[in-house]
Amino acid sequence: MERAKIDARQLLVLIILFEHGSAIVIPLGIGAKQDVWLAILLGLTFGLLLFFIYYRLYRYYPNAPLTTYVQDITGPWIGKVLAFAYIVYFLYIASRVLRDFGEMLLTFAYPETPLFILNAIMILTVMYGVYKGIEVIARTGGLFLTVLYLLAVSGFILVISAGLVDLHRLQPVLEEGWQRVWKVVFTETLYVPFGEMIVFTMLFPYMNNPEKMKQAAITGMVLSGLNLAMIMTINVTVLGADVVARSTFPLLDTIRRIQVANFLERLDVLFMIALIIGGFFKISVFFYAAVIGTANLFRIQNYQRLVYPFGLMVLLLSIAIASNYPEHITEGLKMVTIYMHVPLQIIIPLCLLIIAAIRHRYFKRS
Repeated sequence: MERAKIDARQLLVLIILFEHGSAIVIPLGIGAKQDVWLAILLGLTFGLLLFFIYYRLYRYYPNAPLTTYVQDITGPWIGKVLAFAYIVYFLYIASRVLRDFGEMLLTFAYPETPLFILNAIMILTVMYGVYKGIEVIARTGGLFLTVLYLLAVSGFILVISAGLVDLHRLQPVLEEGWQRVWKVVFTETLYVPFGEMIVFTMLFPYMNNPEKMKQAAITGMVLSGLNLAMIMTINVTVLGADVVARSTFPLLDTIRRIQVANFLERLDVLFMIALIIGGFFKISVFFYAAVIGTANLFRIQNYQRLVYPFGLMVLLLSIAIASNYPEHITEGLKMVTIYMHVPLQIIIPLCLLIIAAIRHRYFKRS
């Protein structure tokens, strides 16, 4: 592993930027319609339960990343297979997030530019950050989080000032009962973004004050969940649930409607900066986890050798995973959830925790 240390504040910043990531770009949880805020908060609640699984595993193996202790728990052969599966998972999700932001830039800012060029520019910046190391990425996050919150507060004030908010669009609450909300929670909001905290099991060993890790992580998840619920609620009150459901990038559509005194308008380009910031850090964390996991699994002393080939792999995969953006979204909501999120975020970590708890209790008694 890289010789680096991050503190609790830097971990908090990384989690907030990571959790926002692509979640503020896509119409997160809009299947619940005007109850989307409730679906996100319930996803946060169950996501915190998942985090406690990851935290307990970390407490059993405080100095090892996921790709190491999975081999200690299940044995070398099964452990290596599972470690490799997580590396592939991290790379694949990094490529999916890269595709999200490439499509957003293509739609709103650079319609004549090839998607490959936009993705290539973004992955080059990610590769540079990962090459410098997690400590540099974490310190940079502290600066960008301030920019993100300034833009968020400015956007909220401008939306209110422009008189775009209609709270009646949030009614009726639970129009079709709880069934629709629970369906969205267990097919979407639990896994993205809260279940994706599994990637931080690769970063927890870098903590220089492990006793503060739990509080920092929970605070970051709760703040992110509240922010995402507020953002999607504003989207619904401005656009309406049906329009948000049909929109590819609802937050930017909301920002586009801002018009104050016939002077402040067309601010979507400015707020695209905030979205790109979140995307950069989300891709960087997944990409870094894949690189470090591979170096750890195959005993490669210098992880930086893997940055360039893995960057090219993520770039090509981001183009190849779908022929168009609707296909990309459909694949993410159905196939990725069933075949990746559920086993790798829930089933395998839970089994690992049960085995680790039994083994530690047995050895303690012995």
